[in-house]
Amino acid sequence: MDKDKLSGYLNIAHKAGYLIIGGEKLYNYNKKLYLVLYDSTAQKNTMKIIQKLKGLNITCLALENLQQFIHVENCKIVGIKNKAISDIVLKLLNE
Repeated sequence: MDKDKLSGYLNIAHKAGYLIIGGEKLYNYNKKLYLVLYDSTAQKNTMKIIQKLKGLNITCLALENLQQFIHVENCKIVGIKNKAISDIVLKLLNE
């Protein structure tokens, strides 16, 4: 996994407005989501949100030190609402 490329694509998504940051926003989000990334150290409330999203057939992946990639302090969960960027991020994570 190329950490610099992954960080770059996540920052592009953030600047373009394609990232939904935080559990409260994702829990009530009712539009199309393509990928959810969460920190591997996420606590119980974040994991409840993950289970709900998995029930909606949304791909959810754990990532170590998520806040390091998106440069948002104490961020434990983000959703990507752009199909092209989510496909690129999935490809980078699977390398």
